[in-house]
Amino acid sequence: FSASMVIPTPPPRQKLPPQLQTALSWVGHLGRPVVMSTLATGVVILGLRTLGALQGLELGVYDKMLRWRPTLPPDDRILVVGISESDIQARQEWPIEDSTLAELLEVLIEAEPQAIGLDMFRDLPIGTGQAELLSVLQSSDLIFPVCKISSADNPGVPPPTDTVETQVGFSDLVVDSGGILRRNLLIAAPPAEAEAVDTHLCNSPDNQLFSLGLQLALRYLAAEGINPELTLNQELRLGQTVLPRLTPNLGGYRNVDANGYQILLNYRAAQAAVPQVSLTDVLSGQVEPAQIRDRIVLIGATTPEAKDEFYTPFSGGLRDSQKMPGVVVHAQSVSQILSAVLDDRPLFWSWSPPIEALWILAWGLGGALFAGYIRRPLVYGVVAIVLLGGLYGLCYVAFLQGGWLPLVPAALGFVLASGGVLLIDRFNKSDYGQAVYKQMKSLLRIEIEIDKTKVGEQVAEITDTDYFNQLQAQAKELRAQRQARLSNPDLNSSSLASPPASDSVDPPADSFPSNDDYLADLIQKSNRLKSQDQSDEQP
Repeated sequence: FSASMVIPTPPPRQKLPPQLQTALSWVGHLGRPVVMSTLATGVVILGLRTLGALQGLELGVYDKMLRWRPTLPPDDRILVVGISESDIQARQEWPIEDSTLAELLEVLIEAEPQAIGLDMFRDLPIGTGQAELLSVLQSSDLIFPVCKISSADNPGVPPPTDTVETQVGFSDLVVDSGGILRRNLLIAAPPAEAEAVDTHLCNSPDNQLFSLGLQLALRYLAAEGINPELTLNQELRLGQTVLPRLTPNLGGYRNVDANGYQILLNYRAAQAAVPQVSLTDVLSGQVEPAQIRDRIVLIGATTPEAKDEFYTPFSGGLRDSQKMPGVVVHAQSVSQILSAVLDDRPLFWSWSPPIEALWILAWGLGGALFAGYIRRPLVYGVVAIVLLGGLYGLCYVAFLQGGWLPLVPAALGFVLASGGVLLIDRFNKSDYGQAVYKQMKSLLRIEIEIDKTKVGEQVAEITDTDYFNQLQAQAKELRAQRQARLSNPDLNSSSLASPPASDSVDPPADSFPSNDDYLADLIQKSNRLKSQDQSDEQP
């Protein structure tokens, strides 16, 4: 209560950096419907995508875009010799015997192809002619037979006896859940826990094996002076082309098994991707040597009896022959590699997860802003269709260049964010929303009144103390002395000449101007609160 007490002047407020001011400005806008809807939608969409809930939809759109792409002409660098049902009936053989395969290989070798891929297991003799077949396989470096990599519950299938290891390719293919073949396994090693009866090339964990398609493509590219290299990221480079390795979260995939070296299989066409002839055509001389020379030839079964067929992204758009023979799939794999290296055909790629998240949030924000500024339902519907069509057009154009952009999450973000803005706006304008607003306002007012009551109670506690009563009595005495001096000048001068003797000398009344007003204010507040309490106690 000393008049000498001075409240210090607060230091000047320092200005915040521009970046922090911008961030705080955005935080200040969090209550707006546009930002609230965008953030809520982004959290939901990104959360569902992380859990893999949108993978089925994204893969479905991927398949449709693959089907709607322009069909490329057949790749004349490759020739498939298929063993059809007609061949089986004509020769009355199934499986095709070793002697027939030996004869076929001799005809093909004479026509001077670049390489021959034998997509048929020949670890055991079938019919007659095994010795003759093994002799042909061991005497030519053009032939690449296949094996099957072992697994935890399968010992695998070894290549033919005494086959050179560098000429063996595995025939294993990776199928997604749902039975669709979208990925191309290029390099793999047998697992350490694989079941094994006899040790062979394709069940030893120490062996890095190449697929049949990669082996044939490398043989063809070697003749062009292109040899494989590894980048610093351990990715395969062929000339100026790097084969982008599939990651567990590439594109629409979420936590997919990416073991080995995998890439997305860039199909050339649903049908007639490569020229195809039959076993009977070759053995009967109906295929000219020019059709074989300098080409990659693949031999395999195309009859359904072989049970070597797979569903592909094209299967959903076909009524008949929905499955693709395995030998044709290997031919598509060879064509993909050769086309990427020699023809600059794009390989599939996607953005990194942070960029995909920003893309999804951007479309959500666009949908929220769109709904916030367009109020007419008809205009809203037409413009929404146009914008979603533009989103699909952007993703389709990117897909033609190999880009797999998040179409489904972006579209869902756009729709949900715009719908959220409309719902929040309608809620605010509804009777129920107004009632909630009034109730919240009433609760806030009650809280303010409660706070004022607490302050009043604290003031009352101060005025009821003995120290305050003593100060109040002293203030009355000082006011009386001051009034007496003002009314009687003689008394004022005499009192100044001879001050009254006492145990303690009272200070001049002029030294308490602020105390007087402060105490008076406290007394008024105390009396007002006491009278209010008494009136509240009366019935």
